[in-house]
Amino acid sequence: MNRTVDLRSDTVTQPTAAMRAAMMAAPLGDDVFGDDPSVNALQEKIAGMLGFEAALFVPTGTQGNLCGVLAHCQRGDEYIVGQMQHCYRWEGGGAAVFGSVQPQPLEHQPDGSLALADIEAAIKPDDPHFARTRLLALENTLGGKVLPLAYLQEATALARRKGLATHLDGARLFNAAVAQAAALGSDPRTEAKRIASLFDSASVCFSKGLGTPVGSALCGSKELIARARRIRKMAGGGMRQSGMLAAAASYALDHHVDRLAEDHALARRLAEGLAGIPGVQCEAPHTNILFVDLAGPARERSQGLLEHLAGQGVLATGLYRLRFVTHLDVDAAGIDRAIAAIRGWFRA
Repeated sequence: MNRTVDLRSDTVTQPTAAMRAAMMAAPLGDDVFGDDPSVNALQEKIAGMLGFEAALFVPTGTQGNLCGVLAHCQRGDEYIVGQMQHCYRWEGGGAAVFGSVQPQPLEHQPDGSLALADIEAAIKPDDPHFARTRLLALENTLGGKVLPLAYLQEATALARRKGLATHLDGARLFNAAVAQAAALGSDPRTEAKRIASLFDSASVCFSKGLGTPVGSALCGSKELIARARRIRKMAGGGMRQSGMLAAAASYALDHHVDRLAEDHALARRLAEGLAGIPGVQCEAPHTNILFVDLAGPARERSQGLLEHLAGQGVLATGLYRLRFVTHLDVDAAGIDRAIAAIRGWFRA
C-alpha cells in the first residue's frame, strides 16, 4: 500500500531533505546567552517580515502565546479572547495557572470573529470588584477561516481606543496571508505584514504549514520581548544550541510560504470530492483545514469511519464533525485516495 495519507494536522509534517541540510549546516551558539547566530538571524528575519522591532524563538506556539499574554498582563489582569481560540481552550489554561491572568472568553460569530459590541461590553470598568481588562487576543486563521482584514482593523482600533493591548495568535498567519493575497492580487509577505502590524504582538508557528520539526516565534517591541524572554526562561524555554531548529524555520520562511497555496487547493479538492454524499456537509475551506459535518444517515454511520479510513491508509480526527488538514506531505493522489475511502464507506 502507498504511504499513509495523514490528514490529522499540519503538525505531522516531516522536514524536507533541503531543510535537513540547512539544519545540519547551521552555525550554533548558546541562545540563553544570546549568541546563537542562527537563532539571532531567525529572530531578526521574522521580526522584519512582520514589521516588529524584535522577536523571540520559542519551542512551541503554546509557549509563544503564554509569553505574549504574560508580557502584556500582570496578576489580576484579564484578556478578552474567543471561546474557540487556541490560547484559551487548548493551552491548559496557562495564563491563569502560571500568571494569574483571567481569560474573558466570548462567543464567536459564524465567520470566526468576535462581535465588536461583545468586545466593548466585556471591557471591565476601573473598579476593585473586577479584574483589569488589559488585552484583546485574536487568532488568524481560526479553524482554517481567515478573519477579514477590515474586521481586524476595526477590532484592534477599538482595543486601542479603550486602552487595551492586542495580541495575535498567528499560528497559521502565513496561511491567512496566502489566502488574503490571492483574494487581493497581492503578495503573501505583504499581507502577513499588513495583518501582523495591526497588533502589539504576534506569535507565529513554524511547525504547522511551514513544515519545520519544532518552533514558534513571538514578535513585538523590544521592551515586550525583553519581558517575554524572562518568562520563557521561567517556563523552561531556553534551548541552548537551538540554532539547528531556527535554521529550519529560516529555510521555511524562504521556501515554504508561497507553496501554502498548494495546501489550500488540496483542501478545496477534498471538499469538492465529498460533495453530493447524503448527509456529508462542508463549507468551502478558506485555507488548509476542512471540517466535515455528518447529519442524518451519514451521522448514523459515523461509528467506525475513522477505523475504516485508517485501514485504507488515511488518518483524520473527529466523529460527527471530521477534521482534515492538508500540508506539504500530502499530494493530489493522497487526497483522491481519501475521497475514495470516504465515499466507499458511505456506499457500503
